[in-house]
Amino acid sequence: MPGEYHSTVGSEDTWRIFRIMSEFVEGFETLSKVGPCVTIFGSARTPKEDSYYKLAVEAAKIAVKEGFGVITGGGPGIMEAANEGALEAGGKSIGLNIQLPYEQKPNPYVKVLINFRHFFSRKVMFLKYTSGVIIMPGGFGTLDEMFETLTLIQTRKILHMPIVLMGCTFWKGLVSWIEESLLGNGYIDKIDQDLLRVTDDPHEALAVVKRGHHTRKVIANFE
Repeated sequence: MPGEYHSTVGSEDTWRIFRIMSEFVEGFETLSKVGPCVTIFGSARTPKEDSYYKLAVEAAKIAVKEGFGVITGGGPGIMEAANEGALEAGGKSIGLNIQLPYEQKPNPYVKVLINFRHFFSRKVMFLKYTSGVIIMPGGFGTLDEMFETLTLIQTRKILHMPIVLMGCTFWKGLVSWIEESLLGNGYIDKIDQDLLRVTDDPHEALAVVKRGHHTRKVIANFE
């Protein structure tokens, strides 16, 4: 009967709300205690011998030396590299793992692990407790995380934070397209384009994040 079908769907949706709430509660309770952090995004498919893997390890080590914990998606590739660097430097190594059909397993360098069923609650945790974002080369997931972060800053749904693209050769084409097609056609403003910094130097990347962290603290104190 139609009524029975809708009753079942409604019941499932109600329980789904509680599962979603539990993800937010666990995330808030855990991450509110870890102190300032840097979120590092990048491809899960990057092998250990890749130069970008090594760059992510180095960036994470510098982040720890500058007083930041490191947040990643908790999986392999760039995520593993960043957690490896954070752990080797003696810092907080945090992984926000997502449950996928092929079961992404947390990498062995994660020391603070939170598992999520929903991408949207996981994304909240990536950005709520971070002082800056470093984005390494990646695919659709990495691009999604980059553009959502840009959108939230542009629309002032989150405090301004630095976004650093590491890998000048990899990002060159996209950055040119943003300037020529988006800015050139008036779809974004110059201030929006300036949200992105591009570098191959992990020390420069962390200097940008550190400046942004101090600016965010000043802004937060006035709100």
